Amino acid sequence: MTRLLVGFSALFTVFATTALAQTATSQFNVQMTITADCQISSASNLSFGSTGVIGSNRDATSSIVVQCTNGTAYNIGLNEGLGSGATTSARKMTGSGAATIGYSLYTDTSRSSIWGNTVGSNTVSSNCTGSAQTYTVYGRVSAQTTPAPGSYADTVTVTLTY
Repeated sequence: MTRLLVGFSALFTVFATTALAQTATSQFNVQMTITADCQISSASNLSFGSTGVIGSNRDATSSIVVQCTNGTAYNIGLNEGLGSGATTSARKMTGSGAATIGYSLYTDTSRSSIWGNTVGSNTVSSNCTGSAQTYTVYGRVSAQTTPAPGSYADTVTVTLTY
């Protein structure tokens, strides 16, 4: 009987403790603010390769990857590069001394629309979907008087305006 009483007493204590337990609740807000933003994820190099005489067009491509917040309008511009006297319609790769190779950058496969840096005139514009978007840069070295052998290079700056 004593065992039964001890067992019953322990069971009653468990139920009494559970019955007396109380809880309290509260809430908190979770939030985040998204601001209009754009990033250039990558800009790949454009290489026209190696050649001897530049007797015909040499075409090459590179790509620019941008990502912006959904719905953000933006423009991608390409400057004239670092070649002395270059413009967006007549860029110049420079070699040793004053030797240059003329080239152009375009927004289209037919290489008829110069890619420049003037918003509303010769840039590429779009509204972002929120995902990364890739744009192809179409380059061309037109037939021209071939300069001395050597390496020729230029650096073009990509500007993302939003």
